[in-house]
Amino acid sequence: MAFSMSQAALPVIEIGLNALAAVLDKGAAHAAAKKVDPAVMLNWRLAPDMFALTRQVQIATDQAKNGLSRLVAVEPPKYEDNETSVEALKERLAKTVAYIKTLDPKAIDTAAERDIVFPLGPKKGQMKGADYLNHFVLPNFYFHMSVAYGIVRAFGADIGKRDFLGNIPIAVV
Repeated sequence: MAFSMSQAALPVIEIGLNALAAVLDKGAAHAAAKKVDPAVMLNWRLAPDMFALTRQVQIATDQAKNGLSRLVAVEPPKYEDNETSVEALKERLAKTVAYIKTLDPKAIDTAAERDIVFPLGPKKGQMKGADYLNHFVLPNFYFHMSVAYGIVRAFGADIGKRDFLGNIPIAVV
């Protein structure tokens, strides 16, 4: 049996978004333990020219919902990008996980050879569905997930690689 696009995307995005919610919890716990306003963490960034944590989480969820929606040829839900708390970001993550669970895996799989047109800055990009998933959606998703993780880690939260990987289906032998 061939490995499908939906198998490559849906579980890793769901696990990743849930892992990010847990990372945010650990960041919030660290802020509380250090008696630091969690807004400091939400506005933290790895470099001056990079987005802060809040925006990284927003973009990760946008890559998930928008990218997968384009593959199944449906309009993605619109989010206001107005989150100002860890709880609001976690709600956004949960809402995105719930949304992607409604998408038809077969529709994702049949998009492999279909042309996908998507915003690319002020212009538009176009790729075949398989290339779009493998070379645009997933790399961008992982980039913003990694940066969000890195910000929480740089903020001082006690997190490690297992926190980033999340609840992956692994058997220890």
